[in-house]
Amino acid sequence: MASNETPFPALPQVQAAVLGALGGLNRYPDMFAADLVADIGRFHEWPDDGVVVGNGSTTLIEKVLQAVVTPSGEVIMAWRSFEAYPIAVQAVGGVCVQVPLTRDGGHDLRAIARAVTPRTRAILLCSPNNPTGVSITHAELAAFLDEVPDSIPVLLDEAYIDFVEMDDAIDSRALLPQHRNLIVLRTFSKAYGLAGLRCGYALCSVDMATGLRAVLTPFGVNSLVQIAARAALNSRPDVIARVATIKAERERLLAAVAAQGWDIPRSQSNFLWFEFSDHSLRFEQLCNEEKIVVRRFGDEGVRVSIAEPSGSVRLLRALERFRAERG
Repeated sequence: MASNETPFPALPQVQAAVLGALGGLNRYPDMFAADLVADIGRFHEWPDDGVVVGNGSTTLIEKVLQAVVTPSGEVIMAWRSFEAYPIAVQAVGGVCVQVPLTRDGGHDLRAIARAVTPRTRAILLCSPNNPTGVSITHAELAAFLDEVPDSIPVLLDEAYIDFVEMDDAIDSRALLPQHRNLIVLRTFSKAYGLAGLRCGYALCSVDMATGLRAVLTPFGVNSLVQIAARAALNSRPDVIARVATIKAERERLLAAVAAQGWDIPRSQSNFLWFEFSDHSLRFEQLCNEEKIVVRRFGDEGVRVSIAEPSGSVRLLRALERFRAERG
């Protein structure tokens, strides 16, 4: 319960498509994943020229930063957020400007907007946020984008968007035509169950997509990945059904956690965040004793993925023991 994977095996349609393609592995893949791009374009009703596929959405974030960040250029992000962001910024010689989260674990978009300077080269947003699970609302994001200069790329990482169940949820597709600096990032690793194959994509303006393709690694998305992603995308009803199961388990677990007296962020993702500060190591140990693996972030907190109901039972036992120890 540490890495936010889906607990389900790959869809049967995906398995069949991959097995059927094994005989063609002697050939290079389509460099631009044209068939997958076309499927994504149809799904989002967005021009193919504005779709870029990569070896995971994290790779696409790295490539965007590689293209736009100058030495000592600043990249603004909420913090804590996805741990790969600072690494990607440092790798291109940039400077991380980390804006603290709000008390409820969400993005402080006003503070992020105030952090913009002439040195700002990009802004990273994660919604729902990893690891807190809190999502930005559509109204908040729309107002923020109106305030940010068009010259600054805004990368919106929506890795967990399929798990959102809230009023005024972000409709990033509606915002794309209005903001040419917006880059929306999606992944097949979470809801689609392809974490082991690594495939993500970006939706953005045609000009932005052209520049992004220019820095991509040639043949970076292999043949089996392209075939599996197409099969998963074209099995959307089955994906939605699996996501509904995870969301239902999340709600049951949130209710049980609250019944124990814990106050945690209202997750819109497939994980929960426990801000246990310097007690985080002990909680991780208790989880291990209950035979579950969780993700500890130093002495800040512990993230726990939604998994099978048996995993939820083990987590609740660990929480009960943790509370008993603390008196």
